[in-house]
Amino acid sequence: MRHLLVFADRGDAEEVAETVAEEFPRMGTPAVVRETLAGEDDAEDAQWVVVVEDPDGVLETDHLARLEALAEEYEGWREAG
Repeated sequence: MRHLLVFADRGDAEEVAETVAEEFPRMGTPAVVRETLAGEDDAEDAQWVVVVEDPDGVLETDHLARLEALAEEYEGWREAG
């Protein structure tokens, strides 16, 4: 499973990626990528996404709640992919 933490600011996304790497070392360091929203022409509307890979499904409910809380702390949100 893949979890996407979405942010408006690159710095926030990079900080969250570092925090995830520290708190969940088995996941490794998540990738931070820029994603343009569908239908958006303006590059300023692009979002920064922290991609947390969990191919073995080891993240439990409390771990997912922590990812959600981290996203909200930086005014972002979590999506499961």
